[in-house]
Amino acid sequence: MSKRELIDCICEINKSAKPEFLANFSEEQLRLYLENLMELDLAELAACP
Repeated sequence: MSKRELIDCICEINKSAKPEFLANFSEEQLRLYLENLMELDLAELAACP
């Protein structure tokens, strides 16, 4: 996944994230952040009745 794609995916999950801010991070950092966001998103869905 490209840096731009990572940023787009992060912004879809974290609506308050700004692409300009995320662009300051490396692809590896963004990938790790996206993985964490996806885990949190799944955990939140599992907690919903």
